[in-house]
Amino acid sequence: MSHSELGPVIVTGGSRGIGAASVRALVALGRPVVFSYARDADAADGLCAELTQAGGQVIAIKADVTDPTTPALLFDRCEAAFGTATGLFANAGITGPATKITDLSLADLTRVIDTNLIGCFLTVQEGARRMARGSIVLMSSRAAELGGGGEWVHYAASKGAINAMTKGLARELGPRDIRVNAVAPGLIDTEIHAAAGVGERLVQKRAEVPLGRIGTADEVADTVVWLLSERASYVTGTIVDIGGGR
Repeated sequence: MSHSELGPVIVTGGSRGIGAASVRALVALGRPVVFSYARDADAADGLCAELTQAGGQVIAIKADVTDPTTPALLFDRCEAAFGTATGLFANAGITGPATKITDLSLADLTRVIDTNLIGCFLTVQEGARRMARGSIVLMSSRAAELGGGGEWVHYAASKGAINAMTKGLARELGPRDIRVNAVAPGLIDTEIHAAAGVGERLVQKRAEVPLGRIGTADEVADTVVWLLSERASYVTGTIVDIGGGR
């Protein structure tokens, strides 16, 4: 296996959902992981304990991606503990409330953009400064193409920007042997829907999925791990839809 196949990975928003599933999958392959989490210390500590007990190398850091000092902190900790990162999964994000655009507050709009776009941008910017080679994966969403009308236009807009970043950064960083791709999950069984006040959404929307079911965090994590590995060595500038055909 190549160096980047086994090299350390930084994951933002790694304590729950797709982030946690990705951390588990990476550590299971022998890759050291440094992950950030914003609030849920119990989940982060539990994940670290579980993986360390199984022989994995993992460090959790409480740090919000909206804090501009967070990216340097994550890369510093990774370099001190495991060496230079060869992988980055910029996963941290929020949906904001499910609401029509006429009812969306400026505060909620700003929070979504600060987290999903600016937080991601600053994280990837630090990755571009620190990484000598390897792979970066951004977290998009099927909402970027579907638009989120009546629910999450604000969220969809932030993820549309991620798609543009993916294309542009792949061109910019490709000559440095850094690949940049994104995953765009559809209806996935995580806590994100309940957090937005629409916990029943998965049941209501399932009929729209050609495969007839909701996806799992592990199914998204499998694609993330592949994109971060040398098995995807000629894949860059690609947004991988993981939405069951929806």
